[in-house]
Amino acid sequence: MIVYWTDGLFFILVLALIASIISIRRSTHLRATWRGVFTRPSGMTSGVILSFFLIITILDCIHINRPANSSLTDPIVSVLDLTLTPLILNTETTYSAPFAIISYSKDSITLNGKATRDFKRLEHAGSHLESSQKRSTDIIQKSLTGITGSLLFITILLFIFITQFAKKRKFTKKAAWHVLIKKQTEIAWRSGWICFSIILLTLGFVIAIAPYYHILGTDKVGEDILYQSLKSIRTGVLIGTLSTLFMLPFALLLGMMAGYFRGWVDDVIQYIYTTLSSIPGVLLIVAAILIVDIQFADVDINANDKADLKLLFLCIILGLTSWTGLCRLLRAETLKLRELDYIQAAHAFGIHHFSILLRHIFPNVMHLVLISIAIDFSGLVLAEAVLSYIGVGVDPTMNSWGNMVNGARMEMARDPMVWWTLMAAFFFMLTLVLSANFFADAIRDAFDPKMRERS
Repeated sequence: MIVYWTDGLFFILVLALIASIISIRRSTHLRATWRGVFTRPSGMTSGVILSFFLIITILDCIHINRPANSSLTDPIVSVLDLTLTPLILNTETTYSAPFAIISYSKDSITLNGKATRDFKRLEHAGSHLESSQKRSTDIIQKSLTGITGSLLFITILLFIFITQFAKKRKFTKKAAWHVLIKKQTEIAWRSGWICFSIILLTLGFVIAIAPYYHILGTDKVGEDILYQSLKSIRTGVLIGTLSTLFMLPFALLLGMMAGYFRGWVDDVIQYIYTTLSSIPGVLLIVAAILIVDIQFADVDINANDKADLKLLFLCIILGLTSWTGLCRLLRAETLKLRELDYIQAAHAFGIHHFSILLRHIFPNVMHLVLISIAIDFSGLVLAEAVLSYIGVGVDPTMNSWGNMVNGARMEMARDPMVWWTLMAAFFFMLTLVLSANFFADAIRDAFDPKMRERS
């Protein structure tokens, strides 16, 4: 198994997430609060979608040496690559539209011994068909097969869930089904289950169709757009999570210290983040990334290692330039908390300042931290797309939605217009960002004391 820097840091965050879930399950208060997140339809639905993106990222972060019986050419592959092997191998010559079996533009071919220009059959897409007229029927048949398999799997999962629910609540299966369907408090559960079912149906459709057709078309060099979109999930999730990992220590430590100690400590910290905020963020990020590019230009390292290090430094730079907003928010909240009676009582008992910060201040600002993390995640994903669009984002050899948008810039101007690359990147990015925003709203409603009082 090969572990890149970004893979190792991401798995540390996954382990931290698992430890947090275990801790939450043991705490009655935290369990009730998080239950409030998932009793909202928006929180449950967005949580299911984000879980799908997380699973894809985990599969793409497990890198191994290429198996001996694999048809792939890269010496190091991920589990996701092995899963999507048909998409990697079915490479065409150039552009092809979604579900097409002929080329998107005319090419020179020999017909009846004469050279002419016409639309030729694709090498892989629809190669199992004897005639192009059977394409629609074949797509419908394979789609129904995939969807039927998914429906059967969903039915089995639903039966198991109903059985366990009835056993836990000591209901009959009919009564358990009635509670889950009719009870008003289970609306969030139904929303999450519907979203989960839609994802499984889509997976069934993709599994049945993808080996035979390019569902989202191909790019200029004939690579499958669906494969690029799925591979870009790892880049987007790593940008959002690892940048947060590098941002939190500065925001938490400096924000709470500024609000708690006040005086010259507050003045120094305010001067630091005010100065950093006054510098245009994009220019600062671009300058830092260009410096990294120059430093790595003469370094003789593997292309994959270089791309991974560039992604890591991009996460570090985004983290170091985006902590000021949360720091300012935590400073204001700490200024309010330090004047409360229980903090003053801790002072009177002579408890050390850092013990007060850790045991009393920190737990009471965590709702702000969680809300800010969820909101900033979306901004960081979009920041990568903007930076890659202007050519200073992740390495050009790494799959990302920003690189897809950058590549689609010229494709939109050609005739006939190639639109599917941009639409695929837009759809996947919109789904991730929108889900993160809805999840942030659910966290805010559940954790913010003011929002709980209103509800």
